[in-house]
Amino acid sequence: MKVAIKLLLVVVVGVCIVVAVLIAGRFRRDDTEKPVESLEPVEPREMVQDHNDWPMFQGGQRLLGRASGELPDSMALVWKFKTGGQIKSSPAIDDGLVFVGSSDANVYAVDLETGSGVWEYRTGSEVEGSPCVVEGSVFVGSSDGFLYAFDGKSGSLRWKYETEGEILGAANWTVSPDGKRKWILVGSYDNMLHCVDSADGKAVWTYETDSYINGSPAVSEGMTAFGGCDAMIHVVSVADGSKVTQIDTDSYIAASAAFIEGQVYVGNYGNELIRADVGAAKIAWRYTNTDAPFFSSPAVWEDVVVLGGRDKKVHCIGRDDGKAVWTFQTLGEVDSSPVICGDKVVVGSEDGRLYMIRLSDGTEVWSYQIGRAVMSSPAVAYGMIVVGSDDGYLYAFGAKGKKRSTD
Repeated sequence: MKVAIKLLLVVVVGVCIVVAVLIAGRFRRDDTEKPVESLEPVEPREMVQDHNDWPMFQGGQRLLGRASGELPDSMALVWKFKTGGQIKSSPAIDDGLVFVGSSDANVYAVDLETGSGVWEYRTGSEVEGSPCVVEGSVFVGSSDGFLYAFDGKSGSLRWKYETEGEILGAANWTVSPDGKRKWILVGSYDNMLHCVDSADGKAVWTYETDSYINGSPAVSEGMTAFGGCDAMIHVVSVADGSKVTQIDTDSYIAASAAFIEGQVYVGNYGNELIRADVGAAKIAWRYTNTDAPFFSSPAVWEDVVVLGGRDKKVHCIGRDDGKAVWTFQTLGEVDSSPVICGDKVVVGSEDGRLYMIRLSDGTEVWSYQIGRAVMSSPAVAYGMIVVGSDDGYLYAFGAKGKKRSTD
């Protein structure tokens, strides 16, 4: 009898253990199989662009300034392309073409391999904004207050959308909540961030600030973040244009922000680079190791942030603590936004040079004397660097030994 009772207890305990394991397993499966809308947004690991193109300012939606591949220690001029005015616009590279704006009011498409012009379109005023390429269409703002949409291959105008102020920053893009449409985001000197349907150029929503929007909006985790001349970092839902939060930086912001893992990195006119925590709605740290403002937009790597300053230096700052890692001295203000490619930083200066700097220690690897200010930010793709200059030329650099074209 006692033996039977013991056997019965063993069986009961064993069944309980099995049931407990099954229940625990069920709960674990339920945790991973929640509907998408009930999950917190997860930031994908994005160390570099996941393709070779450079389809927009700073390479991608988060505006991180990261390029894939490696660059050699020395580059050679492959070609240069003449426009009719200064090039402050930063080029985009997509499907073998380079797109850039010029102060001559034109938007240009140039063959990446040969440097030959493919098409051009004249807007109503200077084009300082950088093109954004989405699914074969090119979106770019002009100082005439219009956002233009072109067919990338032919240059034919698809539509134009009117704001009530200049557009000097680059456009960005996002996906509609139902996943069926692409929306274009652009800031204007009418104090508005505009969200426009990429298919027909119709307004989806607008978000009003208290002053000009000079930079480009960054997009991450269903939100867009940008600075304004009202000194605020604005964080807005891309689904409907509603305010998520805003953070006061105490000085107006002309640069574009980088946005990753809930953190916004942006420089301001108060001589500071700021890291702002969106979830906490507060500034995490301020970097003030400079006596001049920042108009350059930061490149954000795994453990450092790099940007140019009007103190004529390129600054490398620890991403976690906001402390200086190194500075690199140029002979002119650095409004150009740097790009990190492998172990190198590429950036222009108003001293007329394009620089390549070692990321690890801030030493110069290579430079090229253009002779006129380089305020355009470089595009890096397919082992090439493309950048504009105030001399009106678009320059392309590649590995030594490539065939060079002439004017």
